[in-house]
Amino acid sequence: MKNQDFAAHRQQYTIDNQTLSFIDIGQGPTLLFGHSYLWDALMWAPQIELLSQHYRCIVPDLWGHGLSDAMPSKNRNLRDISTQMLALMDSLEIEEFSIIGLSVGAMWGAELALAAPTRVKRLVMLNSFIGYEPEITRDKYYAMLEVIKQEQAVSATLRSAIAPLFFADQPKMELVESFNARLANLDNEQIDTIYRMGKMIFGRRDTTEEADKLTLPCLILAGLQDKARSVLESYLMHDIIDGSIFVHIPDAGHISTLEQPEFVNQQLSQFLIATD
Repeated sequence: MKNQDFAAHRQQYTIDNQTLSFIDIGQGPTLLFGHSYLWDALMWAPQIELLSQHYRCIVPDLWGHGLSDAMPSKNRNLRDISTQMLALMDSLEIEEFSIIGLSVGAMWGAELALAAPTRVKRLVMLNSFIGYEPEITRDKYYAMLEVIKQEQAVSATLRSAIAPLFFADQPKMELVESFNARLANLDNEQIDTIYRMGKMIFGRRDTTEEADKLTLPCLILAGLQDKARSVLESYLMHDIIDGSIFVHIPDAGHISTLEQPEFVNQQLSQFLIATD
């Protein structure tokens, strides 16, 4: 199955007069996916291809990303995102589901698991951190966001600073090139949402304060060469989430699903089977 084949499985859901685009493919227990900031649902293409053979995969494009509209004006934080994702599941009449999130996808995923503990059966967090953003990186990212807002674009200079954060030390150049092209072609509505979403992500609350309530099966994966989220952050989450499983992803940066798809697929499959 090729990426473009997912177009036949695209659906839309309208929230607050804005349209959320999502892929709905496969049959079986439901998996809800959350992608990284500045990416889209197709970041999960290798995982959808495998897991949709045994599971129903619901894969939204985050607001302002992929084919989704700009973020609703009332959104203020990641809990608002999690509430909207739960509303999406309600609209599909899906009662129970597992969450597989990377970066911000795991941040709102953890919020959703806390908000609906009887409905979320498992939580997988890749290359993420649900605590506060460290002050040094928060201030650096805020400064980048202000430049993007002012210029209404992601300039070549900024792209050269942003792109390396997402990839391993020796990246796959086709991934880097397609990512840079996506950043270069954002429209004004997307830029506005990228700015607002970035402020929400890097100004998020410390969800680790409620980590003792995350009693569901939890898998934490971390790319050993991730420059956006340190491996130490994943160790910290593993330490505070009782019974969680921690796995290193070798030779992977932040977008481990595309950099090491076979390894990630193997870990996801093993975890899902073991926790059935």
